[in-house]
Amino acid sequence: MTTAGAEPVSREERRRRTESVILQQARCLFAEEGFERTTIRAVAGLAGVDPALVMQYFGNKEGLFAAAMEGAHTGGTARTAPRAEIPAAVLRDLLAKFESTPDREAAVTLLRNFLTHHEAKRIMRDEVMCAVIGDLSRTIGGPDAELKAALLMSCIAGMALGRYALELPGLGDAAPADIERLMRPALEALLGEPE
Repeated sequence: MTTAGAEPVSREERRRRTESVILQQARCLFAEEGFERTTIRAVAGLAGVDPALVMQYFGNKEGLFAAAMEGAHTGGTARTAPRAEIPAAVLRDLLAKFESTPDREAAVTLLRNFLTHHEAKRIMRDEVMCAVIGDLSRTIGGPDAELKAALLMSCIAGMALGRYALELPGLGDAAPADIERLMRPALEALLGEPE
């Protein structure tokens, strides 16, 4: 398909654009309806494609969900931060991911679904939490390094649930700087001094 003066669009580019529209509509539905109530047919309808095409690209609803969550758990600086900077870095990473990135919708969707669906739980546990905990524990060092890293990430996950999923009074509308100001000392205390 071309228009006057425009370059023809390759088959690969059309496929990429179609996949992008499908994933955007899937993120919206998974966020609004949850995993269980979202259907391939509904996603296809919103994307303006045949449900068979969604299946061809993503295999099944679990595959679609996993693809839609790409970006929800990437990036950040905490995994490579020096030990003393870990508390500030995990807060900064979380606030950046949920407040002002193109991946915000995927991150919120994963957050809203990981307690009720096995694939979301697997992604959150294995691809997000365990990977970060492993890196942090190596940097933290000492006999309780893995426990400290797991507790630190659990505090961060709880704060994210309270702010972005439950929208708790006081927390849901708090300025990011206030959250960091009040939470960072608690995370620093949890981390403790190097052993």
